[in-house]
Amino acid sequence: MSEEAPPYPAHWEADVVLRDGVPMHIRPIRPEDAQALQEMHQRQSPLSQYYRFFAPMERLSDKDLHRFTHVDHVDRVALVLTSEDRILAVGRYDRLDTDVAEVAFYVADSEHGRGLGSVLLEHLAAAGRERGVARFTAEVLPANARMIRVFRDAGYEVRQELDDGVLHVDFHIEETGRSWAVMAEREQRAESLSMRAMLAAGSVVVAALGGPEEVYARRAAESVTAGGFDGPVHLVGLPGEGAYATLTDLAAHVAEEDRPDLAVVAGEPDAVVAAVPQLARLGVHAVAVLSGGFAEEGPEGRRRQVELGRATRAAGMRLLGPASYGLVASGPAGRLAATPRPAPGPGGLALFSQSAAAGAVLLGAVERRGIGVRGFVSAGNRADVSGNDTMQAWQDDDGIRAAVVNLESIGNPRKFSRIARRLGATTPLITLLSGQTGQQVPPGHRVRTTREPQRVLAEMLDQAGVIRARTAAEMLDLAQLFVSQPLPRGPRTAVLSNSGALTSTIAGVARSHGLRPRPAGEGLTALATAQDYARELARLQEDDSWDALVVAHVPPFGGPDPAVWRAVADAAAAGDRPVLASGEGPAGLTAELTSEGRTVPAYATGADAVAALAGAVAHARWRANGRGELVDPSGIAPARARELLAPVLQSLEAGESTRLEPELVAELLACYGLDLVPSLAVTTPQEAVAAAEDLGWPVALKTRDEVLRHRADLGGVRLDLRTAEELTGAMTAMRRDLAATGREPAAFDVQRMAPPGVACVVRGTEDELYGPVVSFGLGGDAVELLDDVSYRIPPLTDVDVAQMVRSAKASPRLFGHRGLPVLDVRALENVIARVSVLTDDLPEVRQILLNPVLVARRGAAILSAVVEVSPPGRADSGRRVLPGVGASGAKMEPWTAAT
Repeated sequence: MSEEAPPYPAHWEADVVLRDGVPMHIRPIRPEDAQALQEMHQRQSPLSQYYRFFAPMERLSDKDLHRFTHVDHVDRVALVLTSEDRILAVGRYDRLDTDVAEVAFYVADSEHGRGLGSVLLEHLAAAGRERGVARFTAEVLPANARMIRVFRDAGYEVRQELDDGVLHVDFHIEETGRSWAVMAEREQRAESLSMRAMLAAGSVVVAALGGPEEVYARRAAESVTAGGFDGPVHLVGLPGEGAYATLTDLAAHVAEEDRPDLAVVAGEPDAVVAAVPQLARLGVHAVAVLSGGFAEEGPEGRRRQVELGRATRAAGMRLLGPASYGLVASGPAGRLAATPRPAPGPGGLALFSQSAAAGAVLLGAVERRGIGVRGFVSAGNRADVSGNDTMQAWQDDDGIRAAVVNLESIGNPRKFSRIARRLGATTPLITLLSGQTGQQVPPGHRVRTTREPQRVLAEMLDQAGVIRARTAAEMLDLAQLFVSQPLPRGPRTAVLSNSGALTSTIAGVARSHGLRPRPAGEGLTALATAQDYARELARLQEDDSWDALVVAHVPPFGGPDPAVWRAVADAAAAGDRPVLASGEGPAGLTAELTSEGRTVPAYATGADAVAALAGAVAHARWRANGRGELVDPSGIAPARARELLAPVLQSLEAGESTRLEPELVAELLACYGLDLVPSLAVTTPQEAVAAAEDLGWPVALKTRDEVLRHRADLGGVRLDLRTAEELTGAMTAMRRDLAATGREPAAFDVQRMAPPGVACVVRGTEDELYGPVVSFGLGGDAVELLDDVSYRIPPLTDVDVAQMVRSAKASPRLFGHRGLPVLDVRALENVIARVSVLTDDLPEVRQILLNPVLVARRGAAILSAVVEVSPPGRADSGRRVLPGVGASGAKMEPWTAAT
């Protein structure tokens, strides 16, 4: 038992979505839970009681109740899943040894089959890892098949042994590629199901709740009734046949089979909050709040948003908004368009936006382009439903051809990356970032921000296969291509035009985008007719030397030329390769360029068409290339690493950090198979010579000055010292030279010489927004000043690591640039992989800096390392959670210490 128990771990509290899509709350057990725990136990069947306690037990004794509810949150941890005031499941562990704990679960009979046990195991494992536990054991009766399945299906390597009629189960709880995959699969299934009441509603109520903003409800009702929705539509406080004056009137008259799944409401903020219990009694499972007056309006509004979030969570509802611009969904009951403006027609594009203004602009732009919409979600203040939830649901919709996510802020980018990678494997995902996404907080939101450069977000999106658009026009250029054409098989681009000069210009633009252009239709003249185009297009269909075609037609006398566009559309419909058009006349997806249900996207210029095509080629290449395997270096000991850090962390308050002593740094790195080249600190020539004798000649001498210790060019390093005379002379000279700069050294390091090579810098940081971030660059002023650094978000694959090294502009120095020797890049990649695992495993490590890592012809030597640690506060940690609602009234990401 620990001597001093830490305070109640509020950051372990979370809302979770169960297997059936219903939210529930998980939290540490409290002493005042004794009565609720007794009531749960007494509701259990004798068989369930026997499975848990190996004996019939009609009541829990006072002694047992005290032991079960009084825990120290370190050696004895217990978590409960609750609904309102009832405990529905308990999971606990009791430490048996330094890194081993016995785990047990007790799930209410009424809740079997909903996945409560697997949720408890995920959260207990996360808590155990935080407290230095590496392995769980359990004793289970062989007949308790449900509990055995919880352990086996969690993705851990489980060992089982039957002894004296009891099954002993043992498994390590470190996260693995398989455990992450299991968690992500369950997370996707549950969160997608939780969105069904919103995105596949069978019936809906639209309610106006007073005040000027109830006009949004009126407009949304008009959209719903005009949009082809076949399910029951109930109107409250609105004009219309069969409308009800109040929600109470609706509840008194609605038939059981017509009860609404979704409520769309707008009105006075307090009235919106007060309506939630009434909606719950109606059977509503999701509510979209179109009106504002919440967190975007200061402290009072934030308080109301807290109340709204808590009320909907308590009722088991998903909440869209407040200040949402509504939604468009395509479910079994038809197309539901609940937006303040008429939505674009049906199609294959899915859209997500945050603010109502952005949603209105986006819908208008999509409509002008003629792009049909399969789904639209505007999250507003993101009090609950976010882009992550929406993308989880999109994965189960086969009608989506492409998806657009307009990000003004990002709450959990690591989870976003994980979901985007899964979605992008089947559906092109396009995003538009504002210049400050991740670095500022929009009105009404409460999300973490980052100190990292925005390039971290950009490279995270690239890592996940997300297609980044620089402007809204570019985003729509990409969207209209993806929803209308197949993906290109490669970069070979044919250009067909009635202008040689235009063909040459488009080919040049294509080359600048990395495409491989080739002219087509050399016989076309400025006066080419539709028949001429049809002939050339028919010839191209028999030609296998191209992967995509850009047709650029310039009517010689101005005005539309529909016959030419009809020829282009007919030819495209007959083939299986993407065709794009540009020229005067059509823009977007139009009837002029549609044939047999397939539309050729039209662009204002050939350059716009080529830019969109380049994005499609890059996405097709990302899909085709293997993503690799998660790096899994040998010789990793995370439990030992946490044990080393525990005494240091105990002395730190939340938000405080400290730098580890060099000896502890070396021990920590050794836990991850990272070895520092040996060095010894000295202050006098005599100590330096003795150190060199211990380490072995030749040696290097370095000042311990933070600025100069790696700078041979500024006199801070002397290399290849082979005798006592050379070493003492170097120390004297270094003192003199550095004193002249005003930085006289007080201490030095003597270090064993490493083989010559290229200096690189590998860094791992724990960012408040992103969680773990790994960066790589070559050493030197030029690299640092030009910010030639690549970034990735762990967990990394071997492909991620290889791309990380090669994406640095200075990386050719490692591969034999200008006749220099080819260096051991594999050894460098091994260092990066191990740093990525360390940062992923240990959120306590605020920063690890390896500078320099000297990459030689054989091997990579780590010459210096700095590690800073602080109490962990990671937002995404291998456990399923819904973002919580903090006391400030806005959405708080998981692991934020807010109650």
